[in-house]
Amino acid sequence: MPIIYLSPSTQDWNMYVTGSGSEEYNMNLLADALVPYLLSNGIQYKRNRPEMTAGSSIREANTGYYDLYLALHSNAAPEGSYGEVRGIIAFYYPGSAEGQRAAELIAEELRAIYPLPDKVTTRPTTTLGEVRQPNAPSVLVEIGYHDNYADAVWLEGHWDAIAQQLARALTRFFGLPFIYPMDPAAGTVAVSYGTLNLRSYPSSTATILANMPNGAAVTIYGEWQGWYVVHYGDLVGYAAAAYIDR
Repeated sequence: MPIIYLSPSTQDWNMYVTGSGSEEYNMNLLADALVPYLLSNGIQYKRNRPEMTAGSSIREANTGYYDLYLALHSNAAPEGSYGEVRGIIAFYYPGSAEGQRAAELIAEELRAIYPLPDKVTTRPTTTLGEVRQPNAPSVLVEIGYHDNYADAVWLEGHWDAIAQQLARALTRFFGLPFIYPMDPAAGTVAVSYGTLNLRSYPSSTATILANMPNGAAVTIYGEWQGWYVVHYGDLVGYAAAAYIDR
């Protein structure tokens, strides 16, 4: 199953014009809203921490293997244009086909909810460290301008909607069905003989990740067309719902 490095902004000095807090604080609210969607869709993640910097986030990500590095930020207009600019920009590294594809999917999904869809764009860059330095394909998305009152108010009222659209983009990027979050539930494998397959995709022909014995404990995070998204030990995958008791 895919795994991403999730890097909400660590910029605690960039304050929202509404007084709601810093860019770091608000982007962590967005990351908090995104986590249930990641869990319900079988996307594993490692997340940076507020005491980190962009540089230490990149270094941590580069010590492991990730399928995507996703940095969450909000923007600010340059001096002289403070409060006058709106929009969303998904940045990617030029020449990274997967980074560009992820950026385009994110932009496409966010256009569906942002009030000015023509101002949702993608842009290649070599200047942003969180785009240039990760080993994994990377996207840094600047979601609105926190110095613009209308954008800041929109952000603060739409964390869940933004998180959902980001998750929709990620499921499209990884070729997975989109599954709405549910309250995590304890489950138990119930097979009369043999084992239950934990698979990489909700299909009987998908790769088998593990064989779960009768009585094995799992945590259920999502349900889709007769399949559960389950966590089994350190593994995440899909299992036939008919063979799991709740």
